[in-house]
Amino acid sequence: MIDETVEEIEQMQTHSSSVVAVKAAEALRELADEEFPTVEEFVRALERNSSALRRANPSHASLHNAQREIVDAVTEAEPDSVAAAQDELVAAVDRVTERVEEGKRRAAENAVDLFTDGTTVLTHDYSSTVLEAIELAAQDGAHLEVYVTEARPRYLGRKTARVLAGIDRIDPHLIVDSAAGHFLPEVDRVVTGMDCIVEDTLYNRIGTYPIAATAADVGVPMTVVGNGAKIIESGFAFENEIRSPSEVMREPAEGFTVENPAYDATPTALLDSVVTDERVIEY
Repeated sequence: MIDETVEEIEQMQTHSSSVVAVKAAEALRELADEEFPTVEEFVRALERNSSALRRANPSHASLHNAQREIVDAVTEAEPDSVAAAQDELVAAVDRVTERVEEGKRRAAENAVDLFTDGTTVLTHDYSSTVLEAIELAAQDGAHLEVYVTEARPRYLGRKTARVLAGIDRIDPHLIVDSAAGHFLPEVDRVVTGMDCIVEDTLYNRIGTYPIAATAADVGVPMTVVGNGAKIIESGFAFENEIRSPSEVMREPAEGFTVENPAYDATPTALLDSVVTDERVIEY
């Protein structure tokens, strides 16, 4: 299960960073069912597998924080037997997954007020927290029009549009990334998720920065929604991921280079606000 989760994270089969953090944490449960001769062997296996999960996507702050918390909880408990260490692992995984899920849920609840009846929204990429907030607003009776960018090259927005199409009172429109500027003047607000915010920079799926810059130019406020654990003051060096050229074009690139970064950096000065499970930050 751990190897499969590593591959899934590497291939971006799971798009939401919160879901990635939970899946990676759950994968470590496998170690609670295996046999180890000593506590030291168990801890080494835990650290090795946790490191492999973190390396699968070095840009995910929530993934790194969750994995580090689990490993630290086991080692700092100083268990005197393998069984005790495995119990500590299970308890730590339970705490971390519950905290991530609860943080996502509360952030979505705090963002509901963004989606008042008749609001037109543009969103980018796939954020389970943003989708949950929209669904909650719709359940409260709000009718919303939502423009969704395709989020090339993996077309993550198509998944977002399909989910929105299944929610009553939501009118979704799928648009190509380059059409965002065309539709933004018709939009009341841009709302996206986030991979993380480090100091004064938002890191999110590639294409977020041009949307934020264009929204600022035409006077459309932009709000980012996510778990407060993704906001990092210091101590985390974001590592962008350069994806395979085959995601952009299948035929060989002859005489030119295909560049395919996974994320871009948006100055938080371009944002109107950030909504988390704990607070609302306004810029």
